[in-house]
Amino acid sequence: MMSLGEGEVTTYGDVADVAGYPRNARLVGRILALTDEDVPWWRVVASGGRLRAHDTALQSALLRAEGVVVHDSRIVDAPTGRFSREPFS
Repeated sequence: MMSLGEGEVTTYGDVADVAGYPRNARLVGRILALTDEDVPWWRVVASGGRLRAHDTALQSALLRAEGVVVHDSRIVDAPTGRFSREPFS
C-alpha cells in the first residue's frame, strides 16, 4: 500500500492479498477510512475500478492529477498498475 507510486491504482482486495489477509477487502477500506497514518488512500478502488472513498470528487481529482483517466467515478486507464491499458512487455 505505501509503495504505490504516482499514477498507480490498485484494489482493496489486492491490498488485502498482499498484506496476507485474502478476502478481507472491506477491512482494508475500513482501515483506510479510520487511519491517522499518511497513506495514499486515493490510489485504492473497488475491484471493478469504481471509486469508493467518502469524497469521490476529491479522489477523482487526486487521481486525475496523477494522469489517471476517470469517467463516471470509475477508473478507465492508469499509467501503471491493475488499470493500465499498456500491454505487458
